[in-house]
Amino acid sequence: MKVGIIGLGLMGGSFALALRRIYNDLRIVGYDHNDQHGIEALELGIVDKVTDELESFADADLIVLAIPVDGIVALLPHLTFVSPETTIVDLGSTKERIVQAVPSEIRANFVAAHPMTGTERFGPQAAFAELYRGKVVVLCNIEESGEIQRKRAKEIFSDMGMKIFYMDAAEHDRHAAFISHMPHALSFALANAVMKQENPRAIIALAGGGFKDMSRIAKSSPQMWTDIFKQNKSNLIEAIECFKGELERCEEIVLREDWEALYGWMERANTLHEIL
Repeated sequence: MKVGIIGLGLMGGSFALALRRIYNDLRIVGYDHNDQHGIEALELGIVDKVTDELESFADADLIVLAIPVDGIVALLPHLTFVSPETTIVDLGSTKERIVQAVPSEIRANFVAAHPMTGTERFGPQAAFAELYRGKVVVLCNIEESGEIQRKRAKEIFSDMGMKIFYMDAAEHDRHAAFISHMPHALSFALANAVMKQENPRAIIALAGGGFKDMSRIAKSSPQMWTDIFKQNKSNLIEAIECFKGELERCEEIVLREDWEALYGWMERANTLHEIL
């Protein structure tokens, strides 16, 4: 199987390593606008070759788009040369705009996917083969993909040990705003608030597990998350407004010293972990 990986950071690099773990007869060609990423990916054995020509993927069985959403949207019109049997999978964190941007000539080739995984690290050196194992992948508007492409994508994600869910792209983006994107906004906000109020010595002395857990994802790539927030702006604003309402509810209860109400408010939050 010939595979093209476009974007050799955490997601693309880990995808390549996961494929190497489960398949033997494999040739992986990488493409990245960052030349250093290409060099590192070769040194780390993530790819067999690096190219700067998209036409190198003309005979690829699988092309994985592991770049920011804006990059995916801009790139799609330049992939219309692929074979009818080629499967193109994107790993973008928002889906509706991507699905709308797929040229009709390659709509059957295309599978819109969002693996619900990641770390705060980025670049080829952050890649590891187990990133996807045991995680959820959401496939959007799968009925618009070709039969060959649907089958291949499902097989690959299943072989990687992922749990597959299906969703409409617009529905996905709203859910992702609440469950994935808002937590990143909160983590960035928490980090900024603490940095403005506390000196480094106090942070080091008092930062326990709770603070470290909540602020960990504030180490995520600002470039990537600016792109995600921009693409999912309206849904993210709705999620932030909802959160602000809950925070104001907490503030109101504490101000009036209604500790019984506070207990009930926290107890309702505990029920989340009956689902997770």
